[in-house]
Parts: sequence; structure tokens; C-alpha cells
Amino acid sequence: MFDTLRHDFQSVLERDPAARSNLEVLLCYPGLYAIWAHRVAHGLWRRNFKLIARYLSQVARWLTGIEIHPGASIGPGFFIDHGMGVVIGETAEVGAEVTLYHGVTLGGTSLAKGKRHPTLGDRVVVGAGAKVLGAITIGDDSRIGANAVVVKPVPPNSVVVGVPGQIVVRSRPHTSKDAPDLEHGRLPDTIGATVSSLMARVEELEKLTSGHVEKAHVHAPENGLWHGEDFII
Repeated sequence: MFDTLRHDFQSVLERDPAARSNLEVLLCYPGLYAIWAHRVAHGLWRRNFKLIARYLSQVARWLTGIEIHPGASIGPGFFIDHGMGVVIGETAEVGAEVTLYHGVTLGGTSLAKGKRHPTLGDRVVVGAGAKVLGAITIGDDSRIGANAVVVKPVPPNSVVVGVPGQIVVRSRPHTSKDAPDLEHGRLPDTIGATVSSLMARVEELEKLTSGHVEKAHVHAPENGLWHGEDFII
């Protein structure tokens, strides 16, 4: 147990550049308080002291703004950055070295008493405001983008963006030997790329059929920039 608590503490220093000292981490990180309270509550839950476990989890929620059901199973090295508004459901399972940012929900989508919350593999990063819903599995070394809504399984080494979440398999796989992947704002624009490709293709076809492109035609973006003359703004 103490090794796990120490691992949780060390994960803050490793994954938050704002953490300057051990004392600062002890005094200023509600995510650390929340996971330590959960470790105790989960132990009580497994020993069938369920009411006491639930009460402890609610006290931790009141103190930190982070709600973790004592039934949830969370691996070592878990880090919640900022933390306000994080919700983790009863049957959620979280692997080792997982990072969550504020506003994340690991939620259920069923009234069934069995497994109804997500399972996160090792080294998963879930960006601010993301929602992972249902009894789905997020594979190892995957990154969930900020504000994504994930409702279907995600294979290992993937990036998920958008609503509903679009899955992009990494071209350069992340491994356990790499530094923690905290770039939850570095996301592919799957819809924008598709629209741009279609628009460029339409322009080519118009040139072939008419020899020119109508002035009012909405052009594909250049270097990621949409030009205002094509819009009423």
C-alpha cells in the first residue's frame, strides 16, 4: 500500500512541471488527496465496509471536487491534474500511469448492476473535459483529446478526437519507455482534413469541366487558414 501511495506522489513530480517541491505537492494537489482517499475507501469497499467507503469518498469529493466511487479499481502512478469536476464511476478500471485532467468523466450508460463503466489501459491520457462512456476499453498508450466524447472501444496507441470520438491510430507508436504523453491538445482535425480534401477535389473537377472556378466558390484552406472573402462575416 505504501509503495503505491509513494508512486502516486512521484507521478505528480514527473508529470506536472508546475510541481517544484515535495512540500508543494503535499500541500497544493487535490488530485493527490483524492487518489489517496480512494485507496483507503477502495480497501474498505473490498472488505465489505461499503457505507463507510461511500461516506469517505463523499468527504473526499467535498474537499477536492473530485468524485471517485470506492468500487472503482485504479492502478499505481495515477495522476489527476487540477482535478475539479472529475467523476469516476463504480465499475471503472484504470491501469498504471494513467493521467486525467479536469472535467473528465468515466461514466456508465446502463442501469445494469454489472460492468457499465470504462476500462483504461496503461499510460492512457484523458484530456480536459473528455467523456468516456460505457463498458468500453481504451487501449494502452492512447490519448483522448480535450472535450472528446468516447463511446466505442479504442485500440492501443491511438488518438481520439471530436464528438463522437474519431479514432486515429498513431503513425509513431508511443511506448512505456517514452516520456509521458501529455499533449492532449495536439490533435488531428479529421473532419477538417476530409472537407479540405473534398473541396480541393471539387475545384479540380470544376477546372476540368469549365476551365475556371467561380469566384463565389468556397476555397479549401491554405496552410490551415480559411480566407474570409469566401464567407459572410
